[in-house]
Amino acid sequence: MDCSYYDAGLCRSCTLIEQPYAVQLDGKQLIAHELLAPHDPVWLPAVASAEAGFRNKAKMVVAGTVDEPTIGILDDRGRGIDLRHCGLIAPGILAALPVLGDFIGQARLEPYDVPSRRGELKHLLVTESPAGELMVRFVLRSTESVARLRSRLAALQTVLPQARVVTANILAEHKAVVEGEREIVLTDTDTLDMRLADVELHLRPQSFFQTNTTIAIALYTQAREWVDELAPASVWDLYCGVGGFALHVATPGRTVTGIEISPEAIESAKASAASAGLDLRFHAGDATAFALASDEVPDLVIVNPPRRGIGPALAEWLERRGPRHVVYSSCNAHSLAKDLAAMPSYRVRRARVLDMFPNSTHFEVITLLERV
Repeated sequence: MDCSYYDAGLCRSCTLIEQPYAVQLDGKQLIAHELLAPHDPVWLPAVASAEAGFRNKAKMVVAGTVDEPTIGILDDRGRGIDLRHCGLIAPGILAALPVLGDFIGQARLEPYDVPSRRGELKHLLVTESPAGELMVRFVLRSTESVARLRSRLAALQTVLPQARVVTANILAEHKAVVEGEREIVLTDTDTLDMRLADVELHLRPQSFFQTNTTIAIALYTQAREWVDELAPASVWDLYCGVGGFALHVATPGRTVTGIEISPEAIESAKASAASAGLDLRFHAGDATAFALASDEVPDLVIVNPPRRGIGPALAEWLERRGPRHVVYSSCNAHSLAKDLAAMPSYRVRRARVLDMFPNSTHFEVITLLERV
């Protein structure tokens, strides 16, 4: 993929961009195969992604001035680098960024200056649904600008009618995080509908969703195929997020329970289940604590942890008390290999690489484990 930002040295986030895509994908498969070689799984063909336009979410730093804002990243001196034409971002979001740039000036939202710690608007977070609708979140230092945002909301939606959800997120602290805990919803609706084949998710502002919609569909579909083949009567979806895996494996007669630390994500999952007429159980809490405190063991467990993996406590619980089958979806093959080493009673029956993050070293691996 060609990128003028990379060629100019303005952005080096895509560390593999100089490699042909086929070489990138082969390299990721090689890493996964080497790390999981002691478990000798049957490898399914890797799932490739589009090289460009795949990111359904743009997390952009806003800098510059009110009249000439930059939307992108910061350089090593805290100055803004405008990346509003980044080739990774979905076309619908790219089309919205110039409109939002003009709106920043019209609403007089002063970009936050990191070196001086002055200004209001820190980040612009935009998510696109498969239907082309947008969730737009303005991350602000305080509530000072919220009234102006409210007063100009109708004008924004006139020029950007696909903006279904618009919010102000408050991040008062000066620290290297993207968003704060407080969310002020400005629109009548607070959920973005994400239809993935035959499952519709209702995404709330602070809920995590996979960056690459096409690969997310492939990931959930693969998990559903394996689970349906095994036909468990009960399933736990640990680290369930907005309920992607749980909703895909739900079927009449199967008890499905989802656990996630984020209350916002759980509210999204509950809304999705209710909309689909499914009787699923979702609870906000720590996945490891839930497993350790339970007197029951389900027929199958799905885990989709953050990059650090499930950790020694949950790995030990699975090794000691876990079900016959586990579906482990990982965004870090190294932590996956570490967790598998702590569970010698399980064999990796099948595995598959899904390229969630083209042009980078990151990728997803989904595995089917069986107790031996």
